[in-house]
Amino acid sequence: MSQSAVPGFEELLAAARHSACHLEMRDVYGVGDEADDFKRWERTGERDTDPQSEYWAPWVDLIGRTTARGVVMRRARIVSEPVTTYIRYEHAGASVNVHAGEDVRWLPRRQASDIALPGNDFWLFDRTAVLFNHFAGDGNWSEPKWEVRTDPAAVELAASAFESVWERGIPHEKYTL
Repeated sequence: MSQSAVPGFEELLAAARHSACHLEMRDVYGVGDEADDFKRWERTGERDTDPQSEYWAPWVDLIGRTTARGVVMRRARIVSEPVTTYIRYEHAGASVNVHAGEDVRWLPRRQASDIALPGNDFWLFDRTAVLFNHFAGDGNWSEPKWEVRTDPAAVELAASAFESVWERGIPHEKYTL
């Protein structure tokens, strides 16, 4: 199947009926669409946390439409401590994720040692499909950017990993850096 024939994130999210869960495991990302915001934050210490800003509004609208359909959105992040500059940046903006309707938790990496984890970050939709994200060593997208798996073994691994991380995770409002 060509990459163009593989459903993308927005298509899978639009089809979700019950849940969309995101597990992030990298300490640094370098994706182009947030590069300017990250550089500004490094320079000034100020993070765009306006849900209606040009940067956030598309995400806030998408998540708002999704949760209005009754889809539960959860995001869990496994992080090394002390955290990287990039994780500080993510933490500074996570209030907008929460405002949009996501529930966010953080798990210190040392507490994840006995969890079977997939090799890539992922989105799990309704426990029926997993979109694995592919990143290069520098944290930017690699090609192809993702792969979608619906085979029971991949779905179960992702579901088990996410639920284990979620169970141990610290709610965003209680996780301090």
